[in-house]
Amino acid sequence: MVYVTLAGAILAEVLGTTAMKYSNGFSKLLPSLITGVSYAVAFILLAQTLKSMAVGTAYAIWAGVGTAAIAAIGITFIGESVTLLKITGIVLVIAGVVVLNLGGVH
Repeated sequence: MVYVTLAGAILAEVLGTTAMKYSNGFSKLLPSLITGVSYAVAFILLAQTLKSMAVGTAYAIWAGVGTAAIAAIGITFIGESVTLLKITGIVLVIAGVVVLNLGGVH
């Protein structure tokens, strides 16, 4: 169940960040509202996750997966550039999350 709440936190954060892109500096109402609500949901779900998961592991997964997802959304849907360096960075973020998770197994 803890991974379900963490996944929900990640999805909410990704939605909020994507909406923030379209808020035009919080000058457009609907994307701004979506950003605020999404981030509130993300933090509530992350707080629930932290009740039963180590903070370092939970935050690494939340931030790493969120970062990789936003980069992929930017490339796929928003027309951001794709470079070898950018792809390498995304792979390194994902690898870091995996290593942190493996380090927590006893």
